[in-house]
Amino acid sequence: ITAFQLYTEKSRFPAQHQKLSLGCGVLNNLLRGGLPLVGITELAGESSAGKTQIALQLCLSVQYPETYGGLGAGAVYICTEDAFPNKRLLQLIKSQHRLRTDVPADIVRKIQFGDNIFIEHAADIDMLTECITKKLPILLLRGQVRLIIIDSIAALFRCEFAAKDAVVKAKHLQMIGAKLHQLSRDFTTPVFCINQVFSISIFGLKNITPLNFGDKKMLPSLGISWSNQLLMRLMVARTQHEAPPPFIGCILRIMEVIFAPHVPQATCYYTVDLEGVKGIEVQSM
Repeated sequence: ITAFQLYTEKSRFPAQHQKLSLGCGVLNNLLRGGLPLVGITELAGESSAGKTQIALQLCLSVQYPETYGGLGAGAVYICTEDAFPNKRLLQLIKSQHRLRTDVPADIVRKIQFGDNIFIEHAADIDMLTECITKKLPILLLRGQVRLIIIDSIAALFRCEFAAKDAVVKAKHLQMIGAKLHQLSRDFTTPVFCINQVFSISIFGLKNITPLNFGDKKMLPSLGISWSNQLLMRLMVARTQHEAPPPFIGCILRIMEVIFAPHVPQATCYYTVDLEGVKGIEVQSM
């Protein structure tokens, strides 16, 4: 088949055209519909940028019917750092009827959001590998989940590998990336990985071009070995400004598409409030 056939014959290749909604029309427009169903999407950013908030919102969005941008299934949330933010998840669940005004209220009420999120804590790379290779396939085969989230992918590798272990680290990253790709492809399931960033100026690295993100120079962790595993890389940051009306009292944040085969480089402002993550239209800035 040709690329033109993939593009035009949507009924034959639904995975190439269907996307998982982020639960926000503005953010969906930035990504041309949402997350691709096949491949690894990375969300990199500094602390307090709203990375986990976006991941939690995806856990709820995936449970909606396909008509409303979901996949009609649950999510697996793998924590490698902090405890799962259960209190915040409950807040988001209670606010779904206000955030998702595009969905009829009776459909929102019928979804048992809290029963369809499977949480796993991975304290080291061996536990993460076991989860990916043994536990995830069982849930996917049963059709219980259609979204895999890892928060965060960098934490375990930062702890377990020193600079001299770069080759071994790269092999582990390639193995994990290959298995995630296989699961995503076989079960048409998006993989969403949160990553950390560091400042080039702090580490004084040479021959590396940082990403100019607003007035900051940041670089995602894990290097080229991990970057080569990604379909799409997004970066987020928290600004020092307050969001415009009607989001008074909320901090303005920014999301940027760094690379993707189907989306041009672009940016979008958003904010986080009690109801969830909300993109901000350009004309309202």
